[in-house]
Amino acid sequence: MEIDAVRMFVRVAEQASFTRAAEHLGVSKGRVSTAVQALETELGCRLLQRSTRAVRLTDDGEQFLARARAWVAEGEELSAMFQTPGDLRGTVRVDAPNGLVRSAILPQLPSLLAAHPLLDVYVSSTDRRVDVVREGFDCVLRVGRVTEPGLTVRRLGTLTMINCASPAYLARMGVPRTLDDLDGHLVVHYASGRGVTAPGFEYRDGDVYRERPMRARVTVNNSDAYTAACLAGLGIIQSPCLGMIPRIAAGELVEVLPQYASEPMPVSLVHAHGRRVPRHVRAVMTWIAQQVTPHLA
Repeated sequence: MEIDAVRMFVRVAEQASFTRAAEHLGVSKGRVSTAVQALETELGCRLLQRSTRAVRLTDDGEQFLARARAWVAEGEELSAMFQTPGDLRGTVRVDAPNGLVRSAILPQLPSLLAAHPLLDVYVSSTDRRVDVVREGFDCVLRVGRVTEPGLTVRRLGTLTMINCASPAYLARMGVPRTLDDLDGHLVVHYASGRGVTAPGFEYRDGDVYRERPMRARVTVNNSDAYTAACLAGLGIIQSPCLGMIPRIAAGELVEVLPQYASEPMPVSLVHAHGRRVPRHVRAVMTWIAQQVTPHLA
């Protein structure tokens, strides 16, 4: 039984697609299909139920998948035993929010790759909450609470929040000094989905955080648009200090209501490898933590 074939089966099972599995592995769809068929022939059972619309695990496939994941991880660990300390090999798929990718990860990535010529890193940058297992990510830098079961979570710290508005907006609408002043103001509404939450202004009240309903004329679904809308004078935003402080120093934005900052956002590294984290993945996660932690509270 070839470990490459088992690795391809695991990725097809996670992606529920031969096409996506091939893309993530960097090989042709035909090669993946042939390898999985050969594996099924060798085992004498059907592991996957194929149709024109979907790929699903059979009962035998479900039982085989857990063992297969462990075997693939162990094989990678055994291979790593005979590599020199600086000889990391393989591809690590990472997802992280746009702001942290721009400020903490990409600027330092050349030094990591220079130190490990056989290492490749696939960086996904999105504000969307990705599915770690189904989308095949080795590790994800998650901002916010982690609620998915089956993930290993390493808490790195928190992002301190700040309230901002543009000088043009404040000249037009006035500078709010109290919460009551917000009755005459607008916020830019951030919503990851349609109609999920109502616009509001979060603030600390003693030991709890409360949400004050507010009006928003613009709703966005990613951090770049959120900042751009604020710069355009469309309303107040509540954003991580990371990325906002340079704009405030440059006079592009102004901090408002500093006494009413919203709740800090937890930042964690999550993965689905359990205790058997491949050596090259573990090394990249450690490196990411080193780059990101200085930006956190």
